[in-house]
Amino acid sequence: MATVDLTTETFEETVTKDGIVLVDFWAEWCGPCKRFSPIYDASSEVNTEVVHAKVDTEAEQALGAQFGVTAIPTLMAFRDGIMVFQQAGALPAPRRSRSWTPSQDSTWTRSAPRLAEQQA
Repeated sequence: MATVDLTTETFEETVTKDGIVLVDFWAEWCGPCKRFSPIYDASSEVNTEVVHAKVDTEAEQALGAQFGVTAIPTLMAFRDGIMVFQQAGALPAPRRSRSWTPSQDSTWTRSAPRLAEQQA
């Protein structure tokens, strides 16, 4: 599943749905955002049951202000409409281990419990 671009108009509707929604607050000029983007995009392809959304903080400054985003990238997780996680700074890609298997396109995907199962 591809990531979803959020705007002020679509943000609330998206994050208040049942289930988990991850939101990446980013900007085009942000180096760490650019390094984190492929990791986030890969996660959206592997974890299709989780909505992966992005907010361009330059275009949607009101959303960044509303959620107190002072550093980017900032990742937030919403579960059934409630924010349950917030962290500024790019998160690293998971390290390979025995639980990792190569996919057909030569990227690595993790054989671990889904995020939803870990949150339960």
